[in-house]
Amino acid sequence: MTNAPRALTSFTESVLGRTGLRVGRLGLGASYGVPAAAVERAFERGVNYFYWGSLRRLSFARAIRNLASRRDRMVITLQSFSRVAGLVGWSVEHALRRLRLDYADVLLLGLWNRPVTPRVLEAARALRDRGLVRRLALSTHRRPLVPQLAAEFDIFHVRYNAVHPGAERDIFPHLAGETRPGIVGFTATCWKQLLSPRRVPRGERIPTAADCYRFVLSHPAVDICLTGPSNSAHMDQALAALALGPMSAEELEWMRRVGRAIRDR
Repeated sequence: MTNAPRALTSFTESVLGRTGLRVGRLGLGASYGVPAAAVERAFERGVNYFYWGSLRRLSFARAIRNLASRRDRMVITLQSFSRVAGLVGWSVEHALRRLRLDYADVLLLGLWNRPVTPRVLEAARALRDRGLVRRLALSTHRRPLVPQLAAEFDIFHVRYNAVHPGAERDIFPHLAGETRPGIVGFTATCWKQLLSPRRVPRGERIPTAADCYRFVLSHPAVDICLTGPSNSAHMDQALAALALGPMSAEELEWMRRVGRAIRDR
């Protein structure tokens, strides 16, 4: 198996690793209050990876219900932070009732910086066996854990941005080929540090949210860049990233230069 990442075939659509799921390159998180109408508008633009995370907003649920007739085009991800195996199933079933869905495409076990405990993993697999979820995913900040667990999980959510590009060394070169797991990048703006005039060095252009998303999506190892808009304007900024396309070499160097300066501070 080669260690080279696959070629970037489309800036707007990808196949989510070995899952075979066709996904828009932007993912949409529920936690920040984006209005239902903006979610539905994004869906019409090809955004179909919907992440129902720790803050499960009613507006997001309403959008998914409104799009129910096109369920086969959506990829619904439910997250559980539970370290108690008995609560994992309860969390998933409660979420499915709120969304009025029979199943979720992905169960994401959230923020594990060590291997998942056997009982929690067993509970997740039991939900998959029951058909309530179809694929298992893991989010982590401990990058070396991802290649170690690549056979266990179909999808990984990993931190990746211009301030924290370590996935380029610790994750991406170690996952390649048709059997690799899907990769979803989160914290593209580094918790808004990349957007802050106080953080960006004097004389450098201040990145926009669209710039941050384009930086993430320009790496061929990333299938999806997760976004967390809180209003319609934020949604428009995210969609603008798709229209602008991949970053040039000069733009990538500018983003890396800004990211290094913030990290070095």
